[in-house]
Amino acid sequence: MQHYDIHLDSDYKHRLSAAISERYAVSVGELEPAKRGYYGETWKVRGESGVYFLKVDYLHFHQQRFRGSLAAIDYLCSSGIDFVGEIVKTRDGSLFAEFDGAIMGMFVWVDGENVETDDTKPLEYQLLCRIYNKTRPSLAIPTAEFSDAAAVRFYELLEKLKKAPRTDANDRALSCFSRYSDMLNLYASRLDKAARRCSEDNGQFYLTHGDAGGNFFCAGGKNYIFDWDEVMYSPIDRDAWVMCCYDWARSLLNKTLRENNISYQLRPERLAFFCYHMLFFYLCEFLNVHAICDKSDGIIDFFANGWINERLQFADTCKY
Repeated sequence: MQHYDIHLDSDYKHRLSAAISERYAVSVGELEPAKRGYYGETWKVRGESGVYFLKVDYLHFHQQRFRGSLAAIDYLCSSGIDFVGEIVKTRDGSLFAEFDGAIMGMFVWVDGENVETDDTKPLEYQLLCRIYNKTRPSLAIPTAEFSDAAAVRFYELLEKLKKAPRTDANDRALSCFSRYSDMLNLYASRLDKAARRCSEDNGQFYLTHGDAGGNFFCAGGKNYIFDWDEVMYSPIDRDAWVMCCYDWARSLLNKTLRENNISYQLRPERLAFFCYHMLFFYLCEFLNVHAICDKSDGIIDFFANGWINERLQFADTCKY
């Protein structure tokens, strides 16, 4: 999913630079867009003392999660985890700052790139196991719920879009949803069934990322997992669903869990749940942002490129 559009006018950049200098012990020399992440603006900040990554989150429905993710990253770093990003605290020691109704979080810049391939999965799973072994309760982050809430929310947002003013963007999005309405109704039903089955056992939740592969970076020979905005207490299946349609990937993760003394094995009902849930989760994300800026092309492409279909087809084969 493409990142959120950012402001580029010089007056805005000047005010943002001034806010950074005021709230952080960083004198801004240069500010340029950074194409990382989905929620909020992302910037590369060059200061006298170093280079930094800044995220500015204007989306009120997401800001609580962003604040929670910063607390989770801070906890992991204090526990010896050195591959999740290093937070730069404000002058008064806070993990975030406020600006124009947005929440700002700053990190030390890592000059790397996403290198995810099938061959990097063993490294990714090893890093995730280090995170799982650091799971502790009471962090201010969400806990996964086995329910059809994502589908319910999708249909609420869809009804809201139908009542919105007519625009080309809205018409294109609605036409796409109409084309796939039978599929969506079918998977809403299957999500409800999987959620009911999973609700019978709410045990073994861990700190999970949600999209580790999409944020697996390499820089200077070191591997990182960035962008913990969606960190959540959840079964490990949440980190496995995107590769669950491949036998080798499920076997590899189960093997890596055993090697790291984590007494968990991927479960078919939970994998199915997350496949169905994430279909509606992504569509909700599109619709939330579409209310602010046109995401009709992204919605159309999401259905057209078909990458999620293989996951849904796998979920349909799960026996539970």
